[in-house]
Amino acid sequence: MSGRLNGKVAFITGAARGQGRAHAVRLASEGADIIAVDLAGPLPQVQYESATPDDLAETARLVEQTGRGIVTAQTDTRDLDGLRKAVQEGVETFGRLDAIVANAGICVPETWDEITPESFRDVMDINVTGTWNTVVAGAQQIIDGGRGGSIVLISSAAGLKPQPFMVHYTASKHAVTGMARALAAEFGKHSVRVNSVHPGAVDTPMGGGDMVNGLRRVFATNPQLTQMNAPFLPEGHAEPEDIAATVSWLISDDARFVTGAQIAVDLGSTQY
Repeated sequence: MSGRLNGKVAFITGAARGQGRAHAVRLASEGADIIAVDLAGPLPQVQYESATPDDLAETARLVEQTGRGIVTAQTDTRDLDGLRKAVQEGVETFGRLDAIVANAGICVPETWDEITPESFRDVMDINVTGTWNTVVAGAQQIIDGGRGGSIVLISSAAGLKPQPFMVHYTASKHAVTGMARALAAEFGKHSVRVNSVHPGAVDTPMGGGDMVNGLRRVFATNPQLTQMNAPFLPEGHAEPEDIAATVSWLISDDARFVTGAQIAVDLGSTQY
């Protein structure tokens, strides 16, 4: 790798596996030290297996294999104090913070009339409040460093275009998109850039377990919507490393004038 992130420190949530692990390993391979947070325990409402402490430990092993340092914490993004503690430990270890990747989130396929108050609340609390907490936990550390920095909010194709049978998820990811734009405006005077990344289908554990059956069930209620998010490219889905490559670029100085942008990594699925 290029070493274009040498000397930087990145705080990543949802880092135990999937996209979060890919972000951690890619940024480390580019020279960054990592502060990695994950609930690493049962998630509410979801239809796929939750990450475990062993998953988080594997992320740490892979980062260390690159030669970079990592501090991990088993923390819920809904717990602002817990996130602040994790960031503080990381800053005390590495001496600085340069980047935030707010990656943690959940997805639940349900028709509008199946969504319970509890399900709606959990999706919004984790995907929106958890993202906000992640920024609040680390942004001042970046600002105080006086070097500028980069904050990347992982939204979704559903943050640009409706995702059928996921009203709460679509609402949450549109909120993340707006959050990134508003933060970009306020943080600009500190040379802190804020952008949102919008993956389409990605091959991660979120797509496993009973999630496949759940998607089939809800799509069967209105089959004409099944092609709403069809991709242009023949691969059909991305790998976590494809999203991580975009995140790495946004954190690097190669993207030093990119802020307030919505970067789709979705094989074209939001273009129609």
